[in-house]
Amino acid sequence: MIPSEAWLKSWNEKRNLFACPNNLNDYFEETVVAGKKIDHLELGSVSIPTGNILVRDPLVYIQKDAEPYLIKVPTGEFPVTAAVVVADDEDCARYAAVKVQFTAYDAVRFEEALIGTEDLVNFNEGEFFGFNVDAGLGCVLDKETLSHFCAFQENFNKENPGKNLYDDYFAALFASNYTENPTYQREGGDWINWKIPGTEFHIPFFQSGFGDGTYPVYYGYDIEGNICSLIIQFIDIELAYGEEG
Repeated sequence: MIPSEAWLKSWNEKRNLFACPNNLNDYFEETVVAGKKIDHLELGSVSIPTGNILVRDPLVYIQKDAEPYLIKVPTGEFPVTAAVVVADDEDCARYAAVKVQFTAYDAVRFEEALIGTEDLVNFNEGEFFGFNVDAGLGCVLDKETLSHFCAFQENFNKENPGKNLYDDYFAALFASNYTENPTYQREGGDWINWKIPGTEFHIPFFQSGFGDGTYPVYYGYDIEGNICSLIIQFIDIELAYGEEG
């Protein structure tokens, strides 16, 4: 979708407001943030054949007409990593953020990824748009892999009337992945790297931190202003666990 001139004008005027208030590099480079031990979990790769990228709840918000983010990213297969708040006596392991790394360069700033249809008129500092989670999961996918996902979903529903896509298909994959990779997973599974049947495309699914809610997605820009990463922030670690929080 091509945004209107009015939207682009407002975006450029307010662009500084879309900066992430946290240094998300810390989530993936440090071992302690706000007094919480942080570890890192490799989730395999994600397939980005067109560069038109989306972040969605894979069980609730997968629709053919879902719009990708306005700015395209590099194409190819890219590594996906979760920054995990390590379990302690108070709580289980939580995925604070998930990163897709597109290039070998580090991000020097982070800015929220937008679609181009958001209401920017009433947007204020400290707010974000984000994406909605209603099934406790998130996923990163491409416009083309979304099309394959929707085709798989439609075919499953057609061939399995009365059955549920999660209970009767994905649950077994999550359980199997937990058995094979139990680190930082609850019994039943917290992530999978799904290869869409009949394709070579991969879509990683992962738990969404504290569960259902709305979560911001940020592009990481390198020193030359190019997109080098994408980070989904499920938990503001400093806010959730820091002394001031």
